[in-house]
Amino acid sequence: MKIFIPFADMLSGGQVEKITQTFGVDWPHLIAQIVSFCIVCALLYRWAYKPILKMLAERRQQIAQGLANTEKIKAQLAQAEAERHEMLLRANAEATKIIEEAHAAAVRLQERETQKAIAAAEQILAKSRESAARDYSHMLTELKREVGRLVIQTTATVAGKVLSAEDQRRLAEETAKQLPA
Repeated sequence: MKIFIPFADMLSGGQVEKITQTFGVDWPHLIAQIVSFCIVCALLYRWAYKPILKMLAERRQQIAQGLANTEKIKAQLAQAEAERHEMLLRANAEATKIIEEAHAAAVRLQERETQKAIAAAEQILAKSRESAARDYSHMLTELKREVGRLVIQTTATVAGKVLSAEDQRRLAEETAKQLPA
């Protein structure tokens, strides 16, 4: 038994025929199947494999474009975040400024109201002084009149006579002149 068959022996007509008979190779059918297989491969390549490759290329392009868009969106988001942060800082600065202005306005208002209250108190004091001076003057006049009446009454009682209206007036005037002194 020979294990190794030289290549030259294989090409001899006898060996190939033995193999083809052993395996039952029918040359016309084998060639027809090879041609059919090539036609099917060509049709599949043209109608299935090319469209699939084209679709995969488009898909790769869409994915690349999506990644580029994602990067753009990330950049825009970072920019928007920076703008938001800047706006918050400006808003805080404005709020602080407004609060300081409100405090200053409150101090000015308090000062103004204090001045108004002081002015009102001074007016009240002036009016009360005027009123006290009027009351004093009025009381002094009343006192003069009363003292004059008492002097006349006392004089009339001491003198024992009824004084005339002229005497009463003269005595009241004299008494009034002597009272302020």
